[in-house]
Amino acid sequence: MGCDGGTIPKRHELVKGPKKVEKVDKDAELVAQWNYCTLSQEILRRPIVACELGRLYNKDAVIEFLLDKSSEKALGKAASHIRSIKNVTELRLSDNPAWEGDKGNTKGDKHDDLQRARFICPVVGLEMNGRHRFCFLRCCGCVFSERALKEIKAEVCHTCGAAFQEDDVIVLNGTKEDVETLKRRMEERRLRAKLGKKAKKPKAAESVSKPGVSEEFPGPSKIKTGKPEETSLDSREKKASSAPKSAAANGSSSGKVGKPLCGTTKRSIADSEESEAYKSLFTTHSSAKRSKEESAHWVTHTSYCF
Repeated sequence: MGCDGGTIPKRHELVKGPKKVEKVDKDAELVAQWNYCTLSQEILRRPIVACELGRLYNKDAVIEFLLDKSSEKALGKAASHIRSIKNVTELRLSDNPAWEGDKGNTKGDKHDDLQRARFICPVVGLEMNGRHRFCFLRCCGCVFSERALKEIKAEVCHTCGAAFQEDDVIVLNGTKEDVETLKRRMEERRLRAKLGKKAKKPKAAESVSKPGVSEEFPGPSKIKTGKPEETSLDSREKKASSAPKSAAANGSSSGKVGKPLCGTTKRSIADSEESEAYKSLFTTHSSAKRSKEESAHWVTHTSYCF
């Protein structure tokens, strides 16, 4: 039955009490949040993107998730709010000059300092390792520490100078309260965008149903930007060509052939002011007329056989 050889069991070895709740190591949790992709659980590598809830992803993993949304992937629930690539923002991160990575650990006998971060705040210089709160701007993707935004209050980005609003600031890997606030903002933003699209549809339908308005007021692509002399000549030629057409149409409709208008007289090339080389192309020029000697022979009927 056991307990031979003078062994004395203790109470906790015989009586099973309630299981202790396993506590998650905070340091390990911070390392997982700030150094690994939320979707693929791989090490973060550029290009790095963030969603509207402040979670970090590899851009390649997000594209693969959007192309293959299978139910077998359990980690897909963490990115269920990402419907398109427009729902994520590519981050502009500042490298930490003190971070060496795996360069010095060639033999595998060097201690890896997990608290040393790859990126820092470009304004204050704080490391992005989870010890300090960081946020990014949706309009440009620049990443700053929350301390920098509070100490240096401005309405433009500290790096690129892009204007932003309070709604554009998103906290990275925030608390549960921060995630709930960001989720509410995300839903409101998407609702406004949906209503805006519905408001644009009736306007587009009205513009399609009224094509005459666009013809009366043509855009810049339809307006002729030529010289005034060329436009006046074109208009005269169009008027002259339209006049005989209208006369012929009236004559055919009445059953009588109308006389040509007095304004449409024939004009000979010889009387024009063109060059001699241009006039020689026409049969009315003197060089094109044949003499009596060059006329056709009564036997051969050829013009140049004598």
